[in-house]
Amino acid sequence: MKAQAVVFTARRTVEFAEVTCPEPGPDEAVVRITHSWISNGTEGSYLRGERLAGDTALRPDDPDPFPIVAGYQKIGVVEQVGDRIDDLEVGEIVFAAMGRVDNMFESRGGHVSPSIGTRDQIWKLPPGVDPLPFSGLVLTQVGYNCGVRAPVEVGDGAIVFGDGMVGHWAAQTLAWRGARVLLVGRHDDRLAKFPTGRRHRAINARKEDWIQAARDLFPGGAAVSVDTVGSISAVEQSMPLLRRYGHIVSAGFYGTEDRLGLQPPRNGELSIDLVSGWSQDRMDHTLALIAAGQLQTLPLITHRFPAHCAADAWDLIQTRDEPVLGVILDW
Repeated sequence: MKAQAVVFTARRTVEFAEVTCPEPGPDEAVVRITHSWISNGTEGSYLRGERLAGDTALRPDDPDPFPIVAGYQKIGVVEQVGDRIDDLEVGEIVFAAMGRVDNMFESRGGHVSPSIGTRDQIWKLPPGVDPLPFSGLVLTQVGYNCGVRAPVEVGDGAIVFGDGMVGHWAAQTLAWRGARVLLVGRHDDRLAKFPTGRRHRAINARKEDWIQAARDLFPGGAAVSVDTVGSISAVEQSMPLLRRYGHIVSAGFYGTEDRLGLQPPRNGELSIDLVSGWSQDRMDHTLALIAAGQLQTLPLITHRFPAHCAADAWDLIQTRDEPVLGVILDW
């Protein structure tokens, strides 16, 4: 079967190309894509040749990880259903994660239409809702995972590093759980998207002293700090700001520069939670929170490109010639 896909053919090289996919089997469904959501951080590190797979950093002796179909999240319409699937119907609008592809470094990818995937890669969306807010479901789930990992009581303090999409959804999740959130970033336009007020605050670390702000907001120490940007320095700086038995949640990609000393967190008996990937239950919970309006995704979308202009989208994401955050590809 032929399909169209966003392909990283080499480092910093993006093409919209025809690809070959295996014929669908009885346990698979075919989804014609309407919209896919770019994951700027994860896909960007693949595009730069920093990852071999998932959260595995590329090392000097590893093979060159190209070509690869980029991405892992999209929405679309069910076009064909395998004989062994009894709970999907042709015409349903669904979220789809990875689809199978041939002749690539990895045998699956996200930005591909039509997408051929097993049932466990497909989620039915609630009837009568706008499907677009669900098009970044995997990445939203990463933020949700960051926000639910540590035990938090109502009124506890939480520090979130990163004003990217994962940082926003982690902050939203912690706020939903009742925590008071300090979102630390470096872009005024992004920070403005986080609702603040008496309970929450957003700080541009380039302009303000976020450490003093954390001390002022949480004089007894914060319960949790969440790193979504892959900064060992941020993790280390947050340790003295946490109360005893506090939690560090690490969701950033550190590549090969991932060394963190264990004695400093031991002094405060801190726990370190390492989050990665997605799971069925977390995806289900995230979908429900989006449907209920507890997790907001549409406000984070800043740009939409036709899918065949994916190279232009990536040029903007990498150069940041104008403020950019969530980028949707229209198929």
